[in-house]
Amino acid sequence: MSDERGEYAELRRRRPDYFTNPPDAAVEILDGTEQVAAERAKAAALRARGLPVEWSRTGVVYRDEYVTLVRDPVRFPGGAVGTYVRKLPSGGADGVVLLPVLDGAVVLVEHFRHATRRWHLEAPRGFGEAGVAADEQAVRELREELGVAPTRLVDLGELHPDTGIATDAVHLYLAEITELGPVGAAEGIRAPRTYLPEQVGELIRDGAITDSFTIAVWTRAWLRGLLRGRPR
Repeated sequence: MSDERGEYAELRRRRPDYFTNPPDAAVEILDGTEQVAAERAKAAALRARGLPVEWSRTGVVYRDEYVTLVRDPVRFPGGAVGTYVRKLPSGGADGVVLLPVLDGAVVLVEHFRHATRRWHLEAPRGFGEAGVAADEQAVRELREELGVAPTRLVDLGELHPDTGIATDAVHLYLAEITELGPVGAAEGIRAPRTYLPEQVGELIRDGAITDSFTIAVWTRAWLRGLLRGRPR
């Protein structure tokens, strides 16, 4: 990028919530002269390992319409300074995950994922959109993936899928539906699959379902007593 620091300063101004330092923060985000010191410390460490020193440069290092990567200048718990990479949603909105329930059965979709180069059995989900409420986005995602509108949405709270590197949060919902429509083939979906709730638990237990969002939304609904059946 041509102006990593300039974009970074603008992002910090526009989204201060991404750069807060609470009083008990174990990793502190730095600025000013301390930012320069953090870059120099990281550069020295990289140089000693024979790695590119440009990896020490703080700022916005990548951005597209979906993902923004930043390299923050930080002070670590032991007092050392350096850098830390984070992933932010470019639109600044939280994603959504839905657990569709049809006549007491859980509906999942077979979804091909480019990242893993595999088909996965998943709950419908999607990126958030700036200015769109999470429940409205949930309805949109259900229409796109299963071709239906929910008769009821139950808010299951928030999930942070990767606290080690990403600021992303997603909202979890149970979505009651009365039918199945055309699946979102353009989304990489080939078929919906219907299971008893306890069968989904068995698929999670046995490793057939590996998608963390699906595991989380089913677990949240199950533990709240919103699904029929009992674990085996």
